[in-house]
Amino acid sequence: MYDVLIVGCGIVGAAAAYQLSKYKLSVCVCERYNDVANGCTKANTAILHAGFNSPVGSLEARLNVRGIELAAEICEKLSVERIQMPTFIIAYDTPHELAYIEKLYERGVANGVKGLRIVDRDEALALEPGLNPNIRAALYAPGSGIVNPWEYCIAMAETAVRNGAEVKLESEVTAIEKKDDYFVVTTSTGIYEARYVVNAAGAFSADVYALVGGKDLIQKNYAGQYYILDKSQGEKLHSIIFPCPDERGTKGICVTPTVHGNLLVGPDFYEVQDGDHVGTDPATLENLKEAGHRSVPGVDFREVIHEYAGVRPNTNCPDFVIGEAPECPHFINLAGIKSPGLSSAPAIAEELEQILAQCGLTLEKKDHFTDRRERIIFRTLSDDEKREVIKRDPLYGRVICRCETVTEGEIVEAIHRPIVPRTIDAIKRRCNAGMGRCQGGFCSPRVHKILARELGVKEEDILMDEQGTFLITSALKEEAADENGI
Repeated sequence: MYDVLIVGCGIVGAAAAYQLSKYKLSVCVCERYNDVANGCTKANTAILHAGFNSPVGSLEARLNVRGIELAAEICEKLSVERIQMPTFIIAYDTPHELAYIEKLYERGVANGVKGLRIVDRDEALALEPGLNPNIRAALYAPGSGIVNPWEYCIAMAETAVRNGAEVKLESEVTAIEKKDDYFVVTTSTGIYEARYVVNAAGAFSADVYALVGGKDLIQKNYAGQYYILDKSQGEKLHSIIFPCPDERGTKGICVTPTVHGNLLVGPDFYEVQDGDHVGTDPATLENLKEAGHRSVPGVDFREVIHEYAGVRPNTNCPDFVIGEAPECPHFINLAGIKSPGLSSAPAIAEELEQILAQCGLTLEKKDHFTDRRERIIFRTLSDDEKREVIKRDPLYGRVICRCETVTEGEIVEAIHRPIVPRTIDAIKRRCNAGMGRCQGGFCSPRVHKILARELGVKEEDILMDEQGTFLITSALKEEAADENGI
């Protein structure tokens, strides 16, 4: 019998587990994928939004502003890559766009966003020379930033486990039955009991809510495609750039650096019926180039190294859906967490804590809580620091991923963390191996062998990413030799 069972271990579920693991509670997280951060969390713009875009008075606005305050502290404690970086919303010489940035400014001030101001063309270009010189003005927001989104999620989930929480992977929730004062939760790997259930299922939140009789929440997921460009392009920009929204009211095609030094362009916007729909389309991807050039003309799209798509977990409700379900006491929804969900996640976890207390859950702080997480990012070290690390562990002297300078020591350390990565892409999310110009062409076979060795399994058992993505099925040469009696 758990005190709290959380459905989903994306950024919101991980933040919830992290926050609740500070208390004397038994916490379980059930995740449908074979790794955490493997849904919406791994495929987004990785921006910690300043908070000027959210409707005044909304949950979204309040939790966004609080969330980015908490993110600075959490990322520092848990060794997560985060860079403070300003945002520009650019406007050309049209009444609509100039009026819109005025509206965003007023909204941001009302939301409590600090440092907002409208700058003219000359000041905007002085602050960010990569901008289109034809702009007329821009909203300037210095309080935003970028983060490694999957590492942010992994760090909070790992810290929760270090403090006693349990994470059960490949455990899709298929049924929830309410007894008198507890729940029986059926998953693909077992049946669990819990006094409280928290729905943090992202693009499948409405489906999970329906398991306890929820009928009013309807999932309306949208997908968006992105380009990732080589680090040669990342050096051209030092800010997050958005245009004014299009006629549908979306944020538009963003151009932003990443914490790893690349440049990201996207996303577009289209509705999808399946929350797992992350396929890309070459024809529509082309539209990103024109939009990207309109904001930042110097982007060279010949330097694209990867394309991907991500799902945004919208619902029929305009705001975040957070609170105890009226149909089912002690079932808490953290649903409809669209953008700025990544920015808001730790504040959403604080909100959950208050809701659980109001529902009657006793929250007693632990005598000891591990709130530090150290990891070595070899490429960021000085030469002297690298020599010292290699002296302590020679595995750090063997570079496995040449594009990103990721060592065997980093990969082995990641494999032995509290939430064990079992796939090549799980290592990529933890160490960045395979995210460079060659996209794993050089390092993937080496990562494959290291995983099999460290986990004590056959190479045939190692997957690329999700369930079913096998790389090796048999040793063909040996089989052929045996058949010929050699």
